[in-house]
Amino acid sequence: MNAVPNARPDAAATVATAISTTSAQVTVKSAEGMRDLGRRLAALLRPGDLLLLTGELGAGKTTLTRGLGEGLGVRGAVTSPTFVIARAHPPLGDGPALVHVDAYRLNGGLDEMEDLDLDVSLPESVIVVEWGDGKVEELSEDRLHIVIERAEGADGLALDEADDVRTVTLAGVGPRWAGVDLTALA
Repeated sequence: MNAVPNARPDAAATVATAISTTSAQVTVKSAEGMRDLGRRLAALLRPGDLLLLTGELGAGKTTLTRGLGEGLGVRGAVTSPTFVIARAHPPLGDGPALVHVDAYRLNGGLDEMEDLDLDVSLPESVIVVEWGDGKVEELSEDRLHIVIERAEGADGLALDEADDVRTVTLAGVGPRWAGVDLTALA
């Protein structure tokens, strides 16, 4: 799959049907709802998990990752790693560390990502890569693709509320995700 600078309307369907062993779609109505989804998703994660986040600018990728950090119980504020490329958040307790990567400006795929030593961090961490589609899949045969899209036709909501509505498609790939009930997140 090629890197997608802006999520296409069919991106979620492509990810969910072409490569997944399990998938789910969740409607999120606010930024707090996105953080809550992250907290709930964190309960399903374990060391070695690789998450690839796709969505246009402002879709909620970092907000979801903030919730993951809260759910995993990691140290430090989870903010966008745009200018530092990668930020590691060590666990406060017995859980895994969170490594948050922004691959938006990295065009070299896995070759360029190797400089970040993600393969070294992967076994003991949860790694979240924003804009990672088409760049880091080779790190693991097991991964969770998450596509965040602005919901269309948010009927019954005020205009300002409709702007916050997102459709989140989660698609697990590989044996790690077989049997994981992602629909429980809906």
